[in-house]
Order: sequence, then structure tokens, then C-alpha cells
Amino acid sequence: MKIARIETFFNEFVGMLKVTTDSGAIGWGQVAPYHADITCLVVHRQIAPHALGHDLGQDAMNIGALVARIPELEHKFPGSYLCRALAGLDTALWDLRGRLQEKPVCTLIGGEPGRLRAYASSMQRNITAEQEAARLSRLRDEKGFDAFKFRIAAECGHDLDQWPGRTENIVKWMRAAMDDMDDDVALLVDANSGYSPGKAIEVGKFLEDQGVCHFEEPCPYWQLEQTKAVTDALAIDVTGGEQDCELPTWKRIIDDGVVNIIQPDVCYIGGLTRALQVAEMAAERGLPCTPHCANLSMVTLFTMHFLRAIPNAGKYLEFSIEGEDYYPWQQGLYVEDPYTIVDGFATVTDQPGWGVEINPDWLDKASYRTSQLE
Repeated sequence: MKIARIETFFNEFVGMLKVTTDSGAIGWGQVAPYHADITCLVVHRQIAPHALGHDLGQDAMNIGALVARIPELEHKFPGSYLCRALAGLDTALWDLRGRLQEKPVCTLIGGEPGRLRAYASSMQRNITAEQEAARLSRLRDEKGFDAFKFRIAAECGHDLDQWPGRTENIVKWMRAAMDDMDDDVALLVDANSGYSPGKAIEVGKFLEDQGVCHFEEPCPYWQLEQTKAVTDALAIDVTGGEQDCELPTWKRIIDDGVVNIIQPDVCYIGGLTRALQVAEMAAERGLPCTPHCANLSMVTLFTMHFLRAIPNAGKYLEFSIEGEDYYPWQQGLYVEDPYTIVDGFATVTDQPGWGVEINPDWLDKASYRTSQLE
């Protein structure tokens, strides 16, 4: 079965990719969000020619071979944009396979549909401690969340806080707001590359004293030795990897024990196939995998299927709590919303493929580009 056409529907923030085979079968995927218009150009310039070309045989079912070979053929262009574009093809082909076999993707990769504990993930730094504690407490009561992540430090902040004293204040407010819950409550923080190793260790010890269990990306993520120094110095779980897209870098992160918990992003890393390879490497070292998925585009759906299948799935699914005021571009993407939280859990259904249909109204408003087999 050959790939006959690759279509992208996109705006600046999000891009959907549709594959069609020579038999007329289809599958839907998504490139990584943000600057998606640029990424979709990469799809048609550097991904589609190979997926449609004779050198790879255009076999729509041989996902692994395509995903492995295309970066080799584009070896002069390693890095983020190629992987972001590759994710669109990869995830669309998994959806295609699921639709053809009438199985959800999680079943195709060894898992099964079902529930996933979710943590409420805040994306905001320009919010006071009081406001953040209040809205997360409200979501606890309304949705049943028992795990919460909030932001500390300034992004890539060189040891600066978003404003003086905010980190200490928000941690204490969140601790106080959740003290009436049982012992299973989890508090997680994300520093977004905010600290030097010395400062990160200092903050990490404060987090330990406050009962925080997850310290994400404490140092500039590209400085692996800095993050490892923090991991080695602290009892708290140090986590990271969302930005990393090259498999040799992932091997080093895992083999050297740079973090305690790995956090690949299915869209940033190049799709489900490559994310599974990283999860397998981590499983061999006994490391859990709690992926990054920071918005309600299809990346969270990909991650849900992924977590329902891997043996070293972490404790929870990241679930963004930001709505249309913060992420207006994620509204109206689907015919039916796949993201319902009940008692703190999301659910992977037994519908074929990713189990979702893209909203025709959204597609009509999107920019469009196509490549097809000649």
C-alpha cells in the first residue's frame, strides 16, 4: 500500500497532516505546535518527497523504516524542525493503520484502552501565588485532580525569579492549599531551564522540605552535566527531556542518569515511533517516562495512547488546564472533544486510530498545502 498524497492544514500555531494511500485509505496526524506554518513547509520540502519517492517504496504500513530513513536522507538538516515535521507523517500513519485494522493506536503498540491519572498542568508564570492556588484548588474540587504542576523561576532566567520571592511564595501557597487532601496528593514544579546548578540545588532542597515530588528542567536543558549535578545532589525526582529530539542525545541522557524521569514530547521528538524507542531505552535502565504534552492539540491524545502501552509509564498524564483565553488556537479542533476529566482521570477510548475526527469547520479556515505521488 503506497502513500499517494500528503496534505497539511495549518495556521501559525497548529498543523494537521492527512495521508491518503493509493487505495483511498486515510489517516490524520499533527506536526508539533507553534510556528506550525513553517513546519508544514518542511513537511512538503523535506518529508513528503521521501515518503512519496521510489527510494523508500512508499509503503504506508512500514512506519519504522520511513521514520528511520528520512532523517538519514536529510542528514544535513538535523534537529527540531525536521523532527517536528516528521511527527506529522508518523502520527498520521499510525492513525491510518488503526483505522484499517479497526483498533486504537494503543492496542497496535501493545497496550489497551482505559483510564489515565492526570495532573493539572499550569502554563502561567504571570499569575500570583494566591490566584494559582485558588484555581488549582477549584479544579481539584470540580475535576478530581490530585496532582498539580505549576511554574517556578523565570524561563531560562539565569537564577532570576519571575518577580522577587514568587517561587518560595507559590510553593508555600500550594502546599497550604493542598494540606487538607490525603497523602496521595502530588505537587510538581517546572523551572524551564531557570537555574544554575548551585541555585537549582538550593531551590531543590527547599522543594523537598515542602513535599514537592517533581523538579522539572532545573538547568538549561542543553547543559546535560548541569542537570546531572542537580539530580545527583537531590532526593527529589529531577525530570526533563521535553525539548530533546535527537536519539543520540537521548541515549546519553539515559545512560548517564541525567534525570530520574524522562519527558519526551511525542511531537517534538519526531512522532510515536521515536518516542517508543526512547521509552524502551529508559525501561532498560529502570527509568519511568512521564511525557511532556503541554496543550490540548493532538499531542495529548498521542501521549494518552503512548502511556497506555509502555511498561515504564510514569504516574500520570500531563493535562493542560489552560483554556481559550490562554490558547485560543486549540479551540474547535475536533468534532467531539476527546479530553474529558472524570475523578482526575482521562480516558483512551476503543475507537480506531487516535479515535478523533478533525473539525471540518477548522479545516475550511486553515491554510492548505499538498504533495502527491506523480
